[in-house]
Amino acid sequence: MGYKVAVVGATGNVGREMLNILAERQFPVDEIVALASRRSMGTEVSFGEKTLKTLDLEQFDFTGWDIALFAIGSDATKIYAPKAAQAGCVVIDNSSLYRYDPAVPLIVPEVNADAIMGYSKKNIIANPNCSTAQMVVALKPLHDRATIKRVVVSTYQSVSGSGKEAIDELWNQTKGMYVPGQEVEPSVYPKQIAFNVIPHIDVFLDDGSTKEEWKMVAETKKIVDPKIKVTATCVRVPVFVGHSEAINIEFEDFLDEDEARDILRESPGIMVIDKREDGGYMTPIECVGEYATYISRIRQDSTIDNGLNIWCVSDNLRKGAALNAVQIAELLGQRVLKKG
Repeated sequence: MGYKVAVVGATGNVGREMLNILAERQFPVDEIVALASRRSMGTEVSFGEKTLKTLDLEQFDFTGWDIALFAIGSDATKIYAPKAAQAGCVVIDNSSLYRYDPAVPLIVPEVNADAIMGYSKKNIIANPNCSTAQMVVALKPLHDRATIKRVVVSTYQSVSGSGKEAIDELWNQTKGMYVPGQEVEPSVYPKQIAFNVIPHIDVFLDDGSTKEEWKMVAETKKIVDPKIKVTATCVRVPVFVGHSEAINIEFEDFLDEDEARDILRESPGIMVIDKREDGGYMTPIECVGEYATYISRIRQDSTIDNGLNIWCVSDNLRKGAALNAVQIAELLGQRVLKKG
């Protein structure tokens, strides 16, 4: 016996990836529906070998459905997620709307699976920000061993994190650089993204940080440990898919780089690719379509007593969004709903 699953926002990048991953991982589905806004109604999307036609989210009744994977913006989620939850359908939300709500668990299954039992307060579970998700998968096993005091992270985030329009903007700007008269002015981003990097993701806050940077701080504290100090600089780079992060970690206790490498190799969701030779590390283009969070460049930081540097790469549409949501659904099935 399987589940009745709704994918909300099924025509977007993350929604389509959710459908792909549900099929790939053979999630026990009895019935599945693809939902989107009225203007996308009737659009065809793939679920394994099946083709689904999207239905109108506004008219959909969630009564009798088990799980809804939401991949729409916060404004629409604010309207439809409570309706689904009140109808008895457990919402797994990819937007930022509920991440900081103390009554809603923020889950990365490899890190804080036990927190899922808090779903019952609102019938909603939050999926973390893409840049946070891959980082905490790497931090948690190291924190369990040596207790993390402080994290300094610089991100190199792909344009797919901003949606299809951003992918198109990078592609068109890149082509336009080689064809006189076909230059493309920025519209998604405040400056040209092709052949450039932009140290600005989301809105600026009063302290000079951006909302993306604040998210990494707040979410790491909620998911891993509120005592961890985090400072982040988040940068958009001209990469289509795959986020990269340079992470500097300061521990309470000394942790040797060889032991850290062994710990990470044995940790769920992580693949260590770390050879000190040309090409002995992972890059974002190599992680596209993969489930794992890849760790490379593990080395001591000699400037502090108990420090390590690591390089972390993951497919942001997968572990950073769709895969994590499906893993939450799997965890929910194993621990709560227990149908599949």
